[in-house]
Amino acid sequence: MTINWTEFTPLMSLLGGGLIGVAALFMMVTKGRVMGISGILLGLLTPQQNAFELLWRLLFVVGSIAGPVALVHVFGTQLQMVQVADGAVLYLAAFLVGLGTAIGSGCTSGHGICGLSRLSLRSFAAVAVFMTTAILTVLVMRHLI
Repeated sequence: MTINWTEFTPLMSLLGGGLIGVAALFMMVTKGRVMGISGILLGLLTPQQNAFELLWRLLFVVGSIAGPVALVHVFGTQLQMVQVADGAVLYLAAFLVGLGTAIGSGCTSGHGICGLSRLSLRSFAAVAVFMTTAILTVLVMRHLI
């Protein structure tokens, strides 16, 4: 197994993780809620009772998209994307992720970042399930099929 050391970016990883942690803390302090993207997106799709709710959710999503664009321009880095599925497999995977998010009452960011930092047993169980599922999926898709 060969390791490509050009992909090892501890400083950028530390900076990105720190920014995510600060954003999660800010959301908890200001809104009293967990920063989970599935809940934020769901709130965009359901009728809001006030414009401020819609605005902060929309700004969060726009910032999530604008962040990588700003990274490219500020640091001159290239974003590398590798398509790992297409066609029916892509749609099936998207459906299963959405189903898991609904069944698990949250997503990887909600449970993995915010839930674990709050020592939530429910989040610990959810993270254990989705990490095990991810590992088994990679094993099956890359080595058995």
